[in-house]
Amino acid sequence: MRAPRALRLVRDERGAAALEFALVSPMLLLIVAGTLELAQAFYIRTVLQSVVNAAGRNSSLQSGATNQSAIDTRVSHMIHDVMPKATVTFSRRNYAEFTNVGQPEDYTDTNKNGVYDTGECFIDMNGNITWDADLGKAGLGNANDVVVYTVTVSYPQWFGFATYFGLPKTQKINATTILKNQPFATQTTRTGVQICT
Repeated sequence: MRAPRALRLVRDERGAAALEFALVSPMLLLIVAGTLELAQAFYIRTVLQSVVNAAGRNSSLQSGATNQSAIDTRVSHMIHDVMPKATVTFSRRNYAEFTNVGQPEDYTDTNKNGVYDTGECFIDMNGNITWDADLGKAGLGNANDVVVYTVTVSYPQWFGFATYFGLPKTQKINATTILKNQPFATQTTRTGVQICT
């Protein structure tokens, strides 16, 4: 005696694997895409840090002052070999000593609130006539100056899944190296000017 058609359909397992794959595949594809995005970011960060370290060493030489453009171009080419659509920006700030890196310009805290307020006197160390939270000067500096060289890379993500999770579609990675310029001359003495506005 043959089983009723409905019972045969319930017992029929043909196509079950296809159905299971259809249910699982979106999550699987998302995991694979996410892994590829992370691998891409890690690889770009590794290449970026490597070329920034080499560029920083080259910048610290006496010839670095005249070769800044060539050094930046080489870094840019190395990044574009890995990520052709990347935008690469460069920043150099110089200081007299390592202890000055990232330090604010000195000011007189007349109201004792622990922050600089407009009108308080300050020592302008970078010559821009405004108080700065970072007293470094832009550029490569001179002999024996400490230079903070930062390269920022922005690139579009491959798959764009990040936007579904509220993350930006463009990934931004930066690398920084801090080196002291070679002693190819006597270090320039830095003096500040007191400004009271």
